[in-house]
Amino acid sequence: MKRFCTSVLVILLGIYASFGQVKRPNILFIASDDLNVDMNVFDDPFVKTPNLDRLFKLGVRFDRAYCQYPLCAPSRASLLTGLRPDETKVKDLFTFFRDTLPDVVTLPQLFKNNGYFTARVGKIYHYGVPSQIGTNGQDDSLSWDVRVNPIGIDRQQEENITNYTPGVPLGGALSFWAAPGSDEEQTDGKVALEAIKLLEEHKNEPFFLAVGFFRPHTPYVAPKKYFDLYPVEKINLPEEQEGEWEDKPEAARFTLTDHSGLNVAQRKELTQAYYASISFMDAQVGKLLDQLDSLALTENTIIVFWSDHGYALGQHGQWMKQTLFEHTARVPLLIAAPGHAKKERTLSTAELIDIYPTLAELAGLNPPHRLQGKSLVDVLQRPELAIERPAYTQIDKNVKQKAWYRNIDRDYLGRSVRYKQWRYTEWNEGRDGAELYNYENDPNEFKNLVTDPDYTQILEELKGILHRDK
Repeated sequence: MKRFCTSVLVILLGIYASFGQVKRPNILFIASDDLNVDMNVFDDPFVKTPNLDRLFKLGVRFDRAYCQYPLCAPSRASLLTGLRPDETKVKDLFTFFRDTLPDVVTLPQLFKNNGYFTARVGKIYHYGVPSQIGTNGQDDSLSWDVRVNPIGIDRQQEENITNYTPGVPLGGALSFWAAPGSDEEQTDGKVALEAIKLLEEHKNEPFFLAVGFFRPHTPYVAPKKYFDLYPVEKINLPEEQEGEWEDKPEAARFTLTDHSGLNVAQRKELTQAYYASISFMDAQVGKLLDQLDSLALTENTIIVFWSDHGYALGQHGQWMKQTLFEHTARVPLLIAAPGHAKKERTLSTAELIDIYPTLAELAGLNPPHRLQGKSLVDVLQRPELAIERPAYTQIDKNVKQKAWYRNIDRDYLGRSVRYKQWRYTEWNEGRDGAELYNYENDPNEFKNLVTDPDYTQILEELKGILHRDK
């Protein structure tokens, strides 16, 4: 009888252990660098993203998700600590968050401290791109058990890259290369292969696997077959309106000269290359999803896909990031959580700092410090909620330009809030201008309403929201 009871106890403990293991979801945390929402998965059918479309079918698409800072290092530090840039003190490409917050527990570190295997392949924390590809960049060693830094021909053969902004380092240049060869010769192709290996090696333990793709960050490099998806003659450039800068503050600019002086043909080539880089990155995402399926891990894996900020491709004559317009502040965000909604879109507002508390709640973990984001689990359960709350984005920048017609050397602090159909932005607390846009009537932000007396009431409301304690 005693032996029988012991056997039953062993069986029950085995069942309990198995049940407990199933209840610990894996995390596949996928990042893309400098990616905007110009994709089929976000209703732009011209840019082909079959694998992100596939991911959307597994979860929830956030149509109103926003970054906290439209620059790589500050945005990533904010997301991974769950704290706003004013708290992390990271507002440039050089400050390391451990120097300002040495004891903070990052999102992957939380999982590591709770028994998860944590690994990072590619860019999750900030890297100088392309200069630091193949290194640890500004990575945080406390966050991971394993770190992998692939390097491909996009870094090793930079002499083949065409640069339309000569004199500018490739990491900030409008530059591209339709490369020969296969996906696997590119850094992002190697990132996918290394991630696939880690999934195989750690399939039997709870994992937090972060996979950071470098594309479409400039230089826009991808195998030529992806360029062929977007013939230059079919590229449509963003609509612009003559004189639209007459009511906008100069502080709102990043590209001081419209389109950096590029002609229409050059702009179309660059747009083609950016789109090609997106489709190339999307193909690598597909390899990760295939591996999850082949290992029977999909049903117990939370998948998050995000970008650190949006990206301008000529809207308002601006390129890249470091502006506070919608196309730069808005980010793609997809979350697939087993047991929650599938193939649903939500109009609930989300910020990148919401990812930390969301994953912690889904995994049943308690963050050891106060987070400034809010969990999105309720929205994942009921995407139709459409929760309206402010989303804050900021930028600190120094503008320098010496020319015969002007000499600029000024610091600008930009603060912006997106709330309901409105965006309100102040530069140096309004001393260097302000902006107010109504996206219901003006989705392209052509008309700044800040001086229109018909909008005084909403202007005062948004001022109060912008300046209140977040």
